[in-house]
Amino acid sequence: MGDSFIIAIDFGTTYSGYAFNIKKREEEIEPRLKYWGVEVGLETPKAPTCILFDGQEQFTSFGYKAKESYISKKSEKAKEMFFFDCFKMSLYSKKFNRDLQIKAANGKSMKALKVFTEALRFLKDDALKTISDITGKKFTVSEFTWVLTVPAIWDHSAKQFMREAAMQAGIITEGTEDKLVIALEPEAASIWCKKLPTDGFIAEHQKENKIAESPGTQYIVVDCGGGTIDITVHEILEGGAVKELNKASGNDLGGQTVDRKFKEFLREIFTDGVWDEYERNYPSEVQKMMYDFTLFKKQDDDADIDCPFNLGTIAQKKKPMEDFFKGVQGASWDDGSIVISKQKLREFFTESLQGITQNLKEILTKGLKIEYILLVGGYAESQILQRHIKDEFIDDCQVLCPFRPQEVIMKGAVQFGRNPSVVASRKSAFTYGVAIMEKFDILKHKEEKKFTNDEGVWCEDVFMTLVIADEDVGWDEVRTETLYPIEPDQKVVSFTFYHTEKTHVTYVDEEGVEEIGSFQVESPDTTLGTKRQIELKIKFGFTEMTARATDKETGSTKAVKLNFMTK
Repeated sequence: MGDSFIIAIDFGTTYSGYAFNIKKREEEIEPRLKYWGVEVGLETPKAPTCILFDGQEQFTSFGYKAKESYISKKSEKAKEMFFFDCFKMSLYSKKFNRDLQIKAANGKSMKALKVFTEALRFLKDDALKTISDITGKKFTVSEFTWVLTVPAIWDHSAKQFMREAAMQAGIITEGTEDKLVIALEPEAASIWCKKLPTDGFIAEHQKENKIAESPGTQYIVVDCGGGTIDITVHEILEGGAVKELNKASGNDLGGQTVDRKFKEFLREIFTDGVWDEYERNYPSEVQKMMYDFTLFKKQDDDADIDCPFNLGTIAQKKKPMEDFFKGVQGASWDDGSIVISKQKLREFFTESLQGITQNLKEILTKGLKIEYILLVGGYAESQILQRHIKDEFIDDCQVLCPFRPQEVIMKGAVQFGRNPSVVASRKSAFTYGVAIMEKFDILKHKEEKKFTNDEGVWCEDVFMTLVIADEDVGWDEVRTETLYPIEPDQKVVSFTFYHTEKTHVTYVDEEGVEEIGSFQVESPDTTLGTKRQIELKIKFGFTEMTARATDKETGSTKAVKLNFMTK
């Protein structure tokens, strides 16, 4: 029964939260969420992804509490503390290692793995406490399957990094690794949206049936997050499972891009070094201004932002407040408030919206029969974003946004944890292969790769392809190859795995080919010499990959999770 108990953590760039299911498998109910922010007079499905450590790098708080205590600290005290906000973006397009450092608001650095581990530890403990408060029963970590969401466009090393953080946070231990499922954010959203009834979406002229009830329907899910825009393309199969039609795409132009433009504009208004001095001396007040701005971002209207006292004080030492606004297009001073015009607010969105439009146009030129674009994620709550995408693609397909788009990833992740086979197949992002030796062929092999032993003349470093980039791979599909030792008395056979974005590869040392793991399998019975069979099984289709080799004579076996993290 335990396997139907699920906790799904949606660890977002700007906001994080969790959903859970504590009903038996046959009871099909909507996952429950924890609502955050009571202490600051709010009730939101996710908390800000902010974490606060003291000067000795000890965890103190997470979410609204971390934000509030940092904002309310006097400047000198705040400078000593490590405050991290939106730190997940430090994983975007990076090669990961365990020693990666990330910068706190005070400019000092901490190990990323520690920051992520403590955030996950907090969310894990909070989830167990919430569930125990609801049920009156104590639960342990191992009674749940844990689902952790990551962007589909993330590098494999970042997914592995999250798994490592989850292990350090006590979500899984050696031997219970299969209790943690990594879910891809837009896939989780897709799983939830496809079963929504018509009235679950904000849209005009709705068709009557649910997407899941029409096999053959093709649709795009655009997960509009704070950091990343993450896009996946799905087709509904008979029975309601989905198939990926186009490998995940996207960019790093999420809602934070809009925040950045707002901050740049404030710097344009408060010239003569005023803004820089303010940001340097009152980082916690800047946080408060940015938080206020996120509420205006959802509306398509003039934004009226209170000018913090200290910003006013620094500015007025230079010149009267009104003078800063002279010659600035789109902003005015109104008795203690900075007013930003609707037109200017829309300009802050331009770069991000162009990025999303560009990605969607590329997909729509691929000859697929896309019927819907589904907008999900917290940034999808923005009216400016919704209207832009609807206007841009009105002739191509119907643009839908579910009510409460910030919640659908958490809820879909719970469904995915219960039934990962709901994503029947994915496109492989890379070409994967293993290094082998082949009998040397002068017509096809390079002379410098040639070497000789008692068994003949060989070519080394040959890339034997297991899966080609963009190939469809079933969710639990296993590829099997049979290999043989090249020395009759060899007692250990080594396997080294590689991946590359290229579709044609001959040798493992070509440019753009990276090693992702290796292991050795023992083959102690040498009776059959080079006729011994070593069976290699690689599981590709899940969100993570494993390889296993078995010596057929003795049953000796070795498995490895392919490693994408640089040491």
